[in-house]
Amino acid sequence: MTLPGLTLLRQFVGFAAVGAFGLTAHYAVLTAAVELAGVDPVAASVAGFLVGALVNYGLNRRLVFRSTRAHRTAGPRFVAVAGSGLVLNAVLMTVLVDWLGVYYLAAQVLVTGGLTVWHFALNKVWTFRT
Repeated sequence: MTLPGLTLLRQFVGFAAVGAFGLTAHYAVLTAAVELAGVDPVAASVAGFLVGALVNYGLNRRLVFRSTRAHRTAGPRFVAVAGSGLVLNAVLMTVLVDWLGVYYLAAQVLVTGGLTVWHFALNKVWTFRT
């Protein structure tokens, strides 16, 4: 593997590791809302996604991308990327849970995997690029 390829792989692994913190927050909100409060799984997933996005912004900006881009620029871009992921998350969860009858946690695992690649690519080339 070439040095740029290795650097990209390390950055993606770091992104995934940082994402584990946001993912933990997301799943905690999702599970608590569904199991303890009886909230619809799609709505609970959206709420969890928003909490996870807040955690991920700070950690990705500082640790993964080491961006010096101003918050006034990076912040709105991150929100746009997260917003695109939020829409995809809601649509995919609706399809998997409501239309196809997939168990909500299994559906969320599938959706999260796809969105990890989506978010990494957009944040690398647009949000935090300096």
